[in-house]
Amino acid sequence: MKVLVANLGSTSFKYRLFDMENESQLARGSVERIGAAMSRCAVQIGDYKAELDMPVPNHGVAVQACLQQLTDPANGCLKDAGEVAAIGFKAVHGGHLSGVFRIDDSVLAAMDTMTPVAPAHNPPYLAAMRQLAAAVPHIPLVAAFETDFHQTIPESQKRYAIPKAWADALPLRRWGFHGASHRFIAQRSAELMGRSDARVISCHLGGSSSLCAIHAGKSMGTTMGMSPQTGLPQNNRVGDFDPFALPLLMQLTGKDLPGVLKDLATQGGLLGLSGGLSGDIRDLESAASQGNGDAQLALDVYIAEIRRHLGGMLMLLGGADAIVFTGGIGENGRNVRQRVCENAIDLGIQLDADKNAQGKGEYRIDAPGSRVQLWVIPTNEELVVARQTMNVVKG
Repeated sequence: MKVLVANLGSTSFKYRLFDMENESQLARGSVERIGAAMSRCAVQIGDYKAELDMPVPNHGVAVQACLQQLTDPANGCLKDAGEVAAIGFKAVHGGHLSGVFRIDDSVLAAMDTMTPVAPAHNPPYLAAMRQLAAAVPHIPLVAAFETDFHQTIPESQKRYAIPKAWADALPLRRWGFHGASHRFIAQRSAELMGRSDARVISCHLGGSSSLCAIHAGKSMGTTMGMSPQTGLPQNNRVGDFDPFALPLLMQLTGKDLPGVLKDLATQGGLLGLSGGLSGDIRDLESAASQGNGDAQLALDVYIAEIRRHLGGMLMLLGGADAIVFTGGIGENGRNVRQRVCENAIDLGIQLDADKNAQGKGEYRIDAPGSRVQLWVIPTNEELVVARQTMNVVKG
């Protein structure tokens, strides 16, 4: 069975094709600048790489361009598009609809309901799913929601202190996100440690960041809540914020509620803390090394929030057997990893500076005396979604 996994942005379509018989990746590619006069289509199949500029007006045309590349007689890896058993989507938010589902009108309606709290994520997925259903009606479409992995979180970690009637009737709770990444880390760390009962704290750090407390492979708590805007400061999203500040912000800025929320979701986070300099850790570290105080503050706040939530998860789990760093920053941010683990020897956390600086790929970075294993593990969200999609298609 071959499964295509789609990762969507408002103007982008990235994909990977897996042969699920041995879980090998057959191809990967992308279509950028969808809707522009010319779009860039890229594909890699084994050692073969190609790029092509062509008009791609929407995501439906993008997936058709992808299938043409994959079935190219000279360099493709498929004889025809019928070999694709399903397309799986790393969907974000369906509210009470949390799991893995064949996409139909009820799934689309649930996602549409949650658009106000996932404005950067749900609209492009909804548009693409509808376009693809029309463009390739013979291929089943599957939505694997990011909230699915967090359904095992205890009620005490899910509930907000709001009126019970609201909680009972409305989708107001800590749903959690980055579920595919945290699920992969739960599975891979168990394999590496040779035990299924481990207490693991997964630190998915990137343009969008969250931590997850995992026990015996199950999510027990996570930093993101009702929406992907919450938890740690994101690259340009505010993270945790007091809702009672909103009326004051509206009064002082003269903006309406949608305007204030848009600013918090697009001009906040590391970008906002740095005075508009950048939301990219690499830019901030470079600027801070040259004496930029705003860049240094953004880094300090980011590290402080990671450590604050990490401490809470240590208490939630009663300690940790491993802390795993993943995501673009988690895998490449040596300075971030070092600062997160500083002054934590009494908690059993001791990082080896040489291992941290020299490692590459999947490797351990804890010192010999550390009670807690420290790992860098590249995540593979697409493989998780491919597995979930295959299970749904098989029934």
